[in-house]
Formats: sequence, structure tokens, C-alpha cells
Amino acid sequence: MKKIALLAVLLPLAAMPAHAADPTGGFANGGWSTQYGVIDGNHRLTLNYETSPLWHLKLGSTRLELVGELGGSYWWTSSALPGYARHMWQLNAIPMFRWWPTERFYIEGGVGATLVSEKKFHDKDISSTFQFGDHIGAGFKLSDNMRVGVRVSHFSNGGMKKPNQGLNQVQLNFAMAF
Repeated sequence: MKKIALLAVLLPLAAMPAHAADPTGGFANGGWSTQYGVIDGNHRLTLNYETSPLWHLKLGSTRLELVGELGGSYWWTSSALPGYARHMWQLNAIPMFRWWPTERFYIEGGVGATLVSEKKFHDKDISSTFQFGDHIGAGFKLSDNMRVGVRVSHFSNGGMKKPNQGLNQVQLNFAMAF
């Protein structure tokens, strides 16, 4: 239901006329980001390639942009239930909408596809290697080529297969343009 509500908000925005890309600072050519998070004993370290803005819309003095995040993550935990993995890999392709209400502050959200190497990790049975990644976060541009932020993520197969316990993560994010 949350995904449908998000699409209901974002689809009308996509139908509005887009202006030529007007990205700020050094991120016009894309960049790299790294994220680290730990929750319930589950650690996640991510490296993402972030595309230059694929789409951009000027909204008064604010800006909305769409970027792609392509990357990989390594998950680990110090303990696991018998038969459950203590380590796993994850690949992701996430379209991220980023709204800049000011020149330095942003709010972001996105839903995309991920693949994990394990169906059972730590104490969660996620039933399939395909997972949706739902992300929401906020951050701050330190300079034209550096950003920091925090992001909350949920990974789930969307009920396509049971059980669907999902995985949650809170991460710190550092991004740098190249």
C-alpha cells in the first residue's frame, strides 16, 4: 500500500514538463556513495555508483531530480540461527528522487530492485533472492562535490513469496562527485 501511495504522488510529477538538467555543483557527472548501517546486530556496507541527474524539474526556488543508484552491499552479523547465513551480498538498482528545498539540504526517496545471495540471513527468512528496496532519507551538501546524509531502508519481496519477514536498516551516507 505504501508503494502505491508513493507512486500516486510521484507519477503526476513525472507528467509535468521537465526542464534541462540543472544539477548543482560537481554532481552533474555523477559520483560514488558509501553507506554503513547497523540495526539488530545486522551490519550493511554499501558502495553505489550514482548517475548524473536523469531527470530534473525546477519547482519555484526548489528542485526535484531523479538519479540512479547502482551498487553492491555486504551484510554481516556476529550470530545467526542454525541454518541461517551470517554473511550475504546484495546488488541494487534504485531510482532515487531527491528534492532540494534549499541549495544545501535534500530529502530523498526511492524504490527499486535488489538481489541478495541468501534467502535466510541472521534470524530472518526472506524467502527469495529478489527483494524490493524502499529508501527514505535526508542529507546535507557539504561542498559542490560532497554530501552526507542518513537513510532508512526496508528490503522485502513485496509479499510475492512467504514468509516475508524483510530486513530493515538505518545508514549513514557519504557521497562524493568525481
